[in-house]
Amino acid sequence: MAGRKRTSIRHNARQGGRRREGWAEGRPDKPTARRGRSQRQPYWIYGQHAVAAACANPERQILRLLCTTDGAQPDHEQKPEIVDRRGLEEHLPMDAVHQGIAVQVAPLDNHDLETLLADESHEGVVLVLDQISDPRNVGAILRSAAAFGAMAVIMQDRHAPPEGGALAKAASGALETVPLVRVNNLARALEQLAGVGFWRHGLAMGEGQALTEMPMSGRVALVLGAEGDGLRPLTQRNCDSLVHLPMSSAMESLNVSATAAIALFLAFQAFTTN
Repeated sequence: MAGRKRTSIRHNARQGGRRREGWAEGRPDKPTARRGRSQRQPYWIYGQHAVAAACANPERQILRLLCTTDGAQPDHEQKPEIVDRRGLEEHLPMDAVHQGIAVQVAPLDNHDLETLLADESHEGVVLVLDQISDPRNVGAILRSAAAFGAMAVIMQDRHAPPEGGALAKAASGALETVPLVRVNNLARALEQLAGVGFWRHGLAMGEGQALTEMPMSGRVALVLGAEGDGLRPLTQRNCDSLVHLPMSSAMESLNVSATAAIALFLAFQAFTTN
């Protein structure tokens, strides 16, 4: 893509009050702003797929493994502690769908963006999340990233959910396989991506060219904003173009995790047919 003229974009600052999108682990009404990499305490992962993936990840430190008598035991060197359902649930959020198994883990080490993307011959897609603070949305995005072969998911440390059980459950094991990169400054990270050959496309409703019409090859960064607020103006200025998903007038917008899944599928389709 060398020498390609970069597309100009419009920068629309959204007006009105800001609607918080996220919640803290097990606390549906508490915002998750400022709860990023600084929160490094152990936490519980629950559910068969998430626990099995955590136990299979050599980079994951396992602290405790709890299992009910009817819960399937993962293949791991650490023997599970057999407990009853109540003994398991006292460690978990009230609404946790645990399937009879949970594991206490230390958070994963953060991936270094420069090291991860240094090999410019490695082509593909990364996702960049701009203040998406709902852990279930981030988990679902990680799951789609794994399904469609994304190289990494990048998000700002602030105004993003910490690594936790709800995120891991929604990711269904993808937290252990897709590099999740937390950065201090998202605008600087986008500049770094451009410096190593990424073309940065920000998704915004009704803006720019349809993503279905965009040629995608080489190294591509798809940038998504929070529901309600969308991409911040500074984030837009650090994109090469704004693009949108075409859809019928019956629905104004999609959940951000659904948007990510469709965008990743389109990119996957473009890369596999080139």
